[in-house]
Amino acid sequence: MELDAHAILGLKPGATPEEIKRAYRKLAMRWHPDRSDHPQATERFKEIGAAYDMLTAAVHDENSEKTEADESAEESTEQNEQENGEADSAEQDTTPCAADIRRNFELSLEEAAAGCRKTLHYTRGKACPTCEGSGEAGLARTRFCGDCHGSGRVHDENRDLVRCPACNGRGIFTERICPDCAGSGRDSTDLSLEINVPPGMLPGDELRLAGQGEQGGDGELPGDLYLTIVLRSHATFQLRGRDLHCRMPVSALAMIAGGEIELPTLVGHSLHVLDAGQPENREIRLAGLGYPGRGRLKRGDLIVELYPVYPVKLSGKQRKFLLQANAALLDDLENTFPEIAAWGRRGGLE
Repeated sequence: MELDAHAILGLKPGATPEEIKRAYRKLAMRWHPDRSDHPQATERFKEIGAAYDMLTAAVHDENSEKTEADESAEESTEQNEQENGEADSAEQDTTPCAADIRRNFELSLEEAAAGCRKTLHYTRGKACPTCEGSGEAGLARTRFCGDCHGSGRVHDENRDLVRCPACNGRGIFTERICPDCAGSGRDSTDLSLEINVPPGMLPGDELRLAGQGEQGGDGELPGDLYLTIVLRSHATFQLRGRDLHCRMPVSALAMIAGGEIELPTLVGHSLHVLDAGQPENREIRLAGLGYPGRGRLKRGDLIVELYPVYPVKLSGKQRKFLLQANAALLDDLENTFPEIAAWGRRGGLE
C-alpha cells in the first residue's frame, strides 16, 4: 500500500516529507474539481489526498512535518486566498504558473469615476481534453518527407545523392496528431467575465484577477488576468491627474452683467455666481468637484475656462432691446464707458 501511495504521488520510496508535500500540492492544484474539468477530477483528487494522508502518517520528521490539524488549517487558508483572488506569494515561488493574460479595458470617464460592473469577453487557452495537452492522439499516420519526396535521398551542392537530413534517410514521418487541436495541445475557450471596477481608477491602473489567465497544465497553477484601464475621449472634459478641465463659452453680455451660470460636472450641473466684469477669458476652480479620490489620494478640482462669445445674428426685437440698453448705458457715460467719456472731453465728440 505504501508503494501504491508513492506511485500515486509520482514519488520513489524513501521520499522526504518536503518532497511528499511538494508532490501533493502540485497534483492537488492540478486535479482539484474547481480547477479541472476532467471527468475523473474528483476521484483523482480523493485518491491523491488518501495517498498523501497515508505517507504523512508513516513518515515523521519533527523539524519539517506539521500536525494534521496544522496541515488542514494551512490548506483551508490557501483555498480562501485563492477564492478571493489573492494567491500566496510563497506558493507562487514554488509552484509553476501558466502564462498571464493582459488586456486593455476601456471605460468611459463616468464609468471609471463612479465605478461600475462590466462584462469582459476574452479568449484563453487550456490543455486540449482529447490529447491532454500532448498534441498527439488517435491512430498513427504516415506522410512522405517533403524534401526528398519519400526517397530518403537528396542532391547536395555537387549534385551527388546523399541522405536526406530532414527525415534522416527514412523518407517518411510517422505522426499521431490530435485531430481536435491539430497538434497544438491547446484548446481556445471564449469566456465572459463580470468585472467589478472600483471608483476613481486612473488610465494605466491595473486590475488583477487571480487565476483567470491561461489555464495550467501538468501541475501548473493558472495564470492571472491583468486589465489595464483605458479611458475613452470625453466630449467635455479632459483629465489631468485628478483635476477635470473644460472650456465653456459664455455670453459676453452675461459676463458684463454677471449673474448665475451653470457649470458642467460629471454628475450634472453646479450653479455658480459670475461676477460682473469685462468680457474676457476667466478661469474658475471649484475645489473637490473633479475626479474622485482613491485611497489616500484626494478628489481633484473642477477647472473651467470661460471665454466670451458675441451674438452672431439678431432679430429686430433683439436689436431693439440692445439699442435701448445701450442708450441707458450712455446716459451715465462717465461710469459705464469712461474711455468714451475721456475721448469726448478731448474733443472727439465736438
